[in-house]
Amino acid sequence: MTTTVLITGASAGLGAAFARGFAAKGCDLVLVARDKARLEAVAADLAREFGSVCEVFPADLLDADALAAVAERLADPARPVDILVNNAGFGLPAPFPYNPVADEERMLDLLVKVPLRLTHAVLPGLRERRRGAVLNVSSVAGLLPTGTYGAAKAWITAFSESLRVDMEPYGVRVLAVVPGFTRTEFQERAGMDVTALRDAVWLEPADVVAKALKDLARRRPVSITGRHYRAYAVAVRHLPRAFVARKMARKRRAPADRPDGS
Repeated sequence: MTTTVLITGASAGLGAAFARGFAAKGCDLVLVARDKARLEAVAADLAREFGSVCEVFPADLLDADALAAVAERLADPARPVDILVNNAGFGLPAPFPYNPVADEERMLDLLVKVPLRLTHAVLPGLRERRRGAVLNVSSVAGLLPTGTYGAAKAWITAFSESLRVDMEPYGVRVLAVVPGFTRTEFQERAGMDVTALRDAVWLEPADVVAKALKDLARRRPVSITGRHYRAYAVAVRHLPRAFVARKMARKRRAPADRPDGS
């Protein structure tokens, strides 16, 4: 029986890497993103290399009708989806007080409301068939007080861990994928200046996906790629929260608000 995987944000970055990872395992794919041309290019590459069957599903998940259509596809018993990868997302260039509230609401919708809605749509079928999985792409930003993006990612990790407990009796696996800085288009699109980051902190999308698929097979609750990020995750759990918050506030503060103007 062929496994069907629906991936959001599948046109580039981690989404495309997940598509490639599952294609290599012989899965059929439903690729969801806004850019139809890029989705078709990904699908063509996977079909050529792996013989994958790819359904291209262009959708802006912030559009109510498009989101409903993807949810309907996930719930369709005639074309069951076995694995959902909630990957779509974006970041903003400034801390919360300096962003338009409409942009903050759009980000929160995509990072929280969309995976909640899509997960709710796929679960009845997974529960009935007593198999399948949900992978939610979170971030190490969710381990620290890193603004609304980090807060949303903290939510997705907690949501995943709770859902895993609820679905375990039905044989349904749930995994929170918690990457650090990964070489994708995310940073450029978010307007982030990452020129000062050392090469050692960067992860490759294929490595994040390979670790996630291994952890999924091992039925682990959380997947963190890289020893330095795993050590980081352990450390931040034990540092005093007030100390961490002060350090992160210094990094997030707008330049004009810094006492030294830097």
